[in-house]
Amino acid sequence: MSVPASRARDAQVTATAFAALFSVVGLALYGLPLYYDFMVREFGWSRTMVTSGNALSKLVVGPLFGFGAGWIVDRFGPRRLMLAGILMAGGALAGLAAMSAVWAFYFFYFFNALGYVCGGPLPNQVLLSRRFDKARGKAMGIAYLGIGVGGAIVPLLSASLTARFGWRTSLALVGVAIVVIAFPLAYFVRDERAAADGSGSVHSERRPQPQPQDVALGALLTAPAFYLLAIGSMCSIAAVGGTNQHLKLFLSLDRGYGQGEAARVISLVLTVSIAGRLLMGWLADRIPVKYVMLLIYLLVAGSVPLLLAGAARSTMYLFAVVFGLGLGGEYMIIPLMAGQLFGVEVLGRVMGIVLTADGVAEATAPMLVGYLRDQSGAYTIGFLTLVATAAAGAIAIALLPQGRIPLCASSRPKSSSAVRAEISSR
Repeated sequence: MSVPASRARDAQVTATAFAALFSVVGLALYGLPLYYDFMVREFGWSRTMVTSGNALSKLVVGPLFGFGAGWIVDRFGPRRLMLAGILMAGGALAGLAAMSAVWAFYFFYFFNALGYVCGGPLPNQVLLSRRFDKARGKAMGIAYLGIGVGGAIVPLLSASLTARFGWRTSLALVGVAIVVIAFPLAYFVRDERAAADGSGSVHSERRPQPQPQDVALGALLTAPAFYLLAIGSMCSIAAVGGTNQHLKLFLSLDRGYGQGEAARVISLVLTVSIAGRLLMGWLADRIPVKYVMLLIYLLVAGSVPLLLAGAARSTMYLFAVVFGLGLGGEYMIIPLMAGQLFGVEVLGRVMGIVLTADGVAEATAPMLVGYLRDQSGAYTIGFLTLVATAAAGAIAIALLPQGRIPLCASSRPKSSSAVRAEISSR
């Protein structure tokens, strides 16, 4: 394949992943909580109820379909799964826009979660990894900016559409936008083969990958640092998820913000998260990852009390900046810390367990905060619970050792930049 054609294919694959993450994660995942307050007003549902769709669907879909989705990607390639996921994500929002019964709420939320599994990070990571070798980290970084950009745009888009057409039509149009933006690119992208095919394309010029070290799972599960990392990660993810899912409800129903002003605060959070992702990555190459992780967790823990400090607009915007910086580095820092502690050779095993635990925390924390708000009549107890949870996560991370855990004889400490390079090359 000629160099211009190869570069065109690179750009097509990167744009496809960007559009899919922009739509399925940025618009759908961050967009749905923007409509919770309308459901509370129209249906008289509690905050526990409107956040339970996210919780229950993730707890069901993750364990039941996560492994199956991975098998489909390996067997048939990511393209088909992405197409199905994009249609399910967009269709789920359109269905939620038309529903009025509880069973329909859960039914369409189930498909929203399934759309995330099939059209979100999993197939896009495979699509990019199969296409790119030396530039894989750069391609991943560009594609994942789609999440932040989509999350920053959707509050403003939602507020504008709602003001013009009402919340139901607004939500349906966001669902349509997901399909219109992501489906054509995914339809025309070509699945790259997992192995070299002799075509001369970039993906066939792979460097030899290091073989995994013979580390028994038991050795990993008996390391105290593994549990400290898992607990710290779960606590911080719970605090982030609990805050995100309730932010629009809090601003609109409890603080009396108009739709436009609430949208601006939420959009600022996601906009700052883009800068936070870049800043924390830059810091992780210059100071120990453990300290960067502590900074992120303390930013999350320190931002939530600002929501309770008063109704001043300046306080809310300060919260958006502080919380956005923490949010940006949150998901990125976990594999960096795991790779530095245990080595990239066992990173898949470590993250497979940690991310499953994180998924449970992210699903259940918003529902718990909603329950506490319903019982007490205010968010004070729920938000303080999130602060305590994030602080507990910071304590767990502070107890982590500085260097690498010797799971096998050949383990040697590696710098954070070396870990980042090895993660991006996998």
